[in-house]
Amino acid sequence: MTGKCPKGFTLIELMIVIAIIGILAAIAVPQFNAYRLRGYNAGGISDAKNVAIVQEAYYDDNKTYSSDLANLTSYGFRQTQNVKVSVIGDDNAYTITGSHNNGNKTYTVIGPGGIVTSN
Repeated sequence: MTGKCPKGFTLIELMIVIAIIGILAAIAVPQFNAYRLRGYNAGGISDAKNVAIVQEAYYDDNKTYSSDLANLTSYGFRQTQNVKVSVIGDDNAYTITGSHNNGNKTYTVIGPGGIVTSN
C-alpha cells in the first residue's frame, strides 16, 4: 500500500484533550487558592507568636509588658510584610493580635504564657 499516512490530530481528539485540561484546572485552582490562604494565615500566627516571645524578653528587662510595637522591634521583632500586628501590654499581662491582609482569620495571644487562638 502506498497511501498517504494521516498526520496531525482530529478535531475530536483536540477537544478531548482540552476537556481533560479543563477538568484538571477545575480541580487544581481551588486547591491552590486554599493553600495560598493557609500561607497567609500562617503569617498572622507566626507574627503573633514572635511578638509574644519578644514581649517576654522585654518584660525580663523592664518588669512591664510593652504596648508599643517599636519597643518590641528594638528587641528583635521583625514584622512580616502585609501582616497587621497590634499589642496591648501593662505591668501584668499583654494581648497580641495578628492577621494577614489577604488572610481570613485573626489570631490572638493573651499572656503571659498564652497560646494562639483564632477568631
